[in-house]
Amino acid sequence: MQVQTLSLQSYTLSPPTVSLPQQLSSKLLRSNPNSNSGFCNPLRRMSKSPNGLRSHGKSVGVTCGVAQEAGADDGFYMRRCVELARKAIGFTSPNPMVGCVIVKDGKVVGEGFHPKAGQPHAEIKKSKCQMLQVFALRDAGDLAENATAYVSLEPCNHYGRTPPCSEALIKAKVKKVVVGMVDPNPIVASKGLDRLRDVGIDVTTGVEEELCKRLNEAYIHRMLTGNPFITIRYSISVNGNFLDQLGQGVAESGGYYSQLLQEYDAVILSSSAIMENVSIPASQEAGANQPLRIIIARDSTSPIQIPALTVEPTDKLLVFADKETSVELERAQTGIETVVFDQISLSAILEYCNSQGICSVLFDLKGNVSDFEELLQDGIEQNLLQKIVVEVLPLWDENDVGNFPVALKSLSKRVELKNLQPKISNENVVLEGYL
Repeated sequence: MQVQTLSLQSYTLSPPTVSLPQQLSSKLLRSNPNSNSGFCNPLRRMSKSPNGLRSHGKSVGVTCGVAQEAGADDGFYMRRCVELARKAIGFTSPNPMVGCVIVKDGKVVGEGFHPKAGQPHAEIKKSKCQMLQVFALRDAGDLAENATAYVSLEPCNHYGRTPPCSEALIKAKVKKVVVGMVDPNPIVASKGLDRLRDVGIDVTTGVEEELCKRLNEAYIHRMLTGNPFITIRYSISVNGNFLDQLGQGVAESGGYYSQLLQEYDAVILSSSAIMENVSIPASQEAGANQPLRIIIARDSTSPIQIPALTVEPTDKLLVFADKETSVELERAQTGIETVVFDQISLSAILEYCNSQGICSVLFDLKGNVSDFEELLQDGIEQNLLQKIVVEVLPLWDENDVGNFPVALKSLSKRVELKNLQPKISNENVVLEGYL
């Protein structure tokens, strides 16, 4: 395999020999990417959060210093942790998203989340609910002492690019720590919890565990298997025919497709999808961190021409080609790299992605889907596919269904979708399920 250098950070992970977690079925919580990272607003009150957090029929509002729902329990504060964590969608990979809430005497005295890979994790900062508010444990002092810290993921207990979160909690003299889920990372894996217990801190685990697992499903999968989490996305008509198009409005800000691109580290497309549309799919969410775009170009007797496209300076376009395919750029363009394989296979693609620290890959079935037939078949036979997202457009299409990917037509004979969840995006129905 000949590789032209790709300017991406490299991370090395060794998956532990542990069993896969049970299916992650909690509904996806959305957050507002425009919110100020980790800050709480002393004037804010909500009957329903803008991020979709359910109030269970009551007033949800969390103000800086006061939990406004009478009898708020551990689950209430853990759901708030998840809501906070999701503000960092697309920015923490290959690290997980983590949210933290500090509660004392029934009042929220600090909130925070892990904003970006390489920056301090959620627990390391603090808010004193002053006019100039900062993250959840910084200068913890008397507000954090004897308080309860709610954290969506087990605090780490090792030194890496940032100090251990467990030590920050210990120094802050918190009385209790409530954890959503244990970290599957083998260098963490209950060590953080043990450290807290060793110094006499009361520790509770497994609060809203399924919700916390769903938050970091790609991170968990990669930790346990060593492979990126793969989702297949495609569109169909209401009468079940495959469609090479997106529904109206779904690619705009707030649409499911725009949000989906924001959530994944990379998106795989066929060369025809780029050549025909002359556009690179991009998330329209405010401040979105765009995924790495990967183009599959294979088995072509004539050169694959990548047209001149508008790419942001920080964006990357990667072309996977086999030795029988040549790639021609219409003009010299920055940010476009090629990787040439002797033979393109899904396992080879995943191995390369994993070497680049990519945790999640969106397989976007647009353009000539025959480019994906062998890759999809590989994924089904080797159990490399985790999730399916199907967009049902409000269209009746009379075209022959023969253009539907053969591999997907045979999928129903092999597996049963689990935890199928519907949602609405503009006039389109979006179905999400796990393999």
